[in-house]
Amino acid sequence: MEQYVGQAHMESFTVFHGQGLTKADFDQMINTQDGLLPFNNFLLTTMHRQVSLNFARETMESYDLIGILFVMKIDPSITSVPFAAIHGVSYFEGQEQILFSIHSIFRIGPMKQIDGNSRLWQVDLTLINENDPELQVLTKQIRNDTYPHIQGWDRLGKILFKLGQLDKAQEVYDILLDQTSTDREKSLVYHMLGMVKRARTYDNIGLMYDNMGDYSNAISSHQQALKIYQNTLTSNHPDLATSYNNIGLVYNKIGDYLNATSSHQKALEIYQNTLPSNHPDLATSYNNIGLVHDNLGDYSNALLYQQKALDIYQNTLPSNHSHLATSYNNIGSVYNSMGDYSNALSYQQKALEIYQNILPSNHPDLATTYNNIGLVYDNMGDYSNALSSHQKALEIYQNTLPSNHPDIATSHNNIGSVYDNMGDCSNALSCYNKALEIWQKTLPSNHSHLARSYNNIGSVYDSMGDYSNALSSHQKALEIYQKTLPPNHPDLASSFNNIGSVYEKMGDYSKALSYYEQDLEICEKTLPSNHPDFAPTYGHMGMMCSKNREYSKAVLYCERAVKILENSVPATHPHIQLYANNLTYVKKQM
Repeated sequence: MEQYVGQAHMESFTVFHGQGLTKADFDQMINTQDGLLPFNNFLLTTMHRQVSLNFARETMESYDLIGILFVMKIDPSITSVPFAAIHGVSYFEGQEQILFSIHSIFRIGPMKQIDGNSRLWQVDLTLINENDPELQVLTKQIRNDTYPHIQGWDRLGKILFKLGQLDKAQEVYDILLDQTSTDREKSLVYHMLGMVKRARTYDNIGLMYDNMGDYSNAISSHQQALKIYQNTLTSNHPDLATSYNNIGLVYNKIGDYLNATSSHQKALEIYQNTLPSNHPDLATSYNNIGLVHDNLGDYSNALLYQQKALDIYQNTLPSNHSHLATSYNNIGSVYNSMGDYSNALSYQQKALEIYQNILPSNHPDLATTYNNIGLVYDNMGDYSNALSSHQKALEIYQNTLPSNHPDIATSHNNIGSVYDNMGDCSNALSCYNKALEIWQKTLPSNHSHLARSYNNIGSVYDSMGDYSNALSSHQKALEIYQKTLPPNHPDLASSFNNIGSVYEKMGDYSKALSYYEQDLEICEKTLPSNHPDFAPTYGHMGMMCSKNREYSKAVLYCERAVKILENSVPATHPHIQLYANNLTYVKKQM
């Protein structure tokens, strides 16, 4: 071979190398731009750019890989690792190949997309001198940080564990276990194997408890995993972010929105410091934070975060990926809360279409989507489709989840709501009580789901004329909401409205008007002016003014109720006729 080593008279030249990188490796390289990139094996390059570019393109056939064209500037005069031309001995003739020895180290230079393709990049590299000051400092630091007092396999295992490469660490310790002879040595190896497995085991157990609806044990397990990660990993390691996200999701489910937000923000901070701005893990964090804002009634920020997540997913994932469906589901739920039922239904149906194409017919994510679609149909007054959707969800949950799982309670509650709106008080009360029974056994006593259940039961008692039980149920709901929600949350407004309705029917118009006014004050602060939730408030206040012989005000409120519904729900919605009848009645009283 023609040797290139030590030929100081030679001029600098450029070689090329095409390669596929996983997203994780590519993201790490982006975050270390201007830093050092080692190649820990023999590195084969060519003098021909197109040859390497073609190879980089071929690697993109695997969805998990990003094609990289390395453009390497070589100065033969510097002291570095050996490299050699292998023109005459290479299998690939005419490619003018240059082979670099193991442990070649380059400095990462500018990076740019090729042809505007987010999965094909050119990365400029410069071969560095082995006496490079940064390399010397880094080498010394690595030696000091990588257990210099330990030798062999044990040292490698500890390094892999510290790097968070737990699977590889386990392989090393399995090998080491076979090679140890004394009980003391074996006990040390078993200890490290236990450390490798404990964190992930706790996380997996936490996920299992979460899926079972056992949120107390889920949080406990995730926190044990987090403690291990905090003691063994760097402060910005992705496994820490995953752990924070898992904890945040459970806190969100039990209604502890403060801790949920805190956990998700910690995860987001790690991702923002370590990942590119379009990484799917960032989207997951945005999605989770959006869910908390939705539950807090902060629909503007909920939509903002969910849209950020969707933008990333659409730019990085195939169009039928489950993450896209999750994003569509969440955005649809926000629109439903905002009273924009057309957009809500559109997004939910996009999610359903993806799930139906990629999931088995009894998957819980399908049930969640059916539930969401049912909620929209219920709000639109299409009770037949609402009931059908909720019953599909319930059937899936009953076939896949424990009988006391909170998601089953959610389905019973949703079906009860449809029966309630249809005027079927008996079936509504039965479903609501089934939901309440499960939630009381599985959720904290101040969870918002319990408040929702008390509200719904109170509404049925109201319809049945049992005002004493109606008032008792609504006041239980209000007490929970006041302890757990911000003072301008829409659910508080609903609670005030419900209590006002009962007092009105009991003939206590002064108290009724007071609660209606509190309801209206929150709605005006938090909802768009054409939101359907204004309609019942205006409707009630119109009838109150009528009873107080304030007919001009009564007509104004009743007209607002009718107008809002005409502009926000289908023309067949039964409440339109209800408020129109009220308006006619008030006008006749004038």
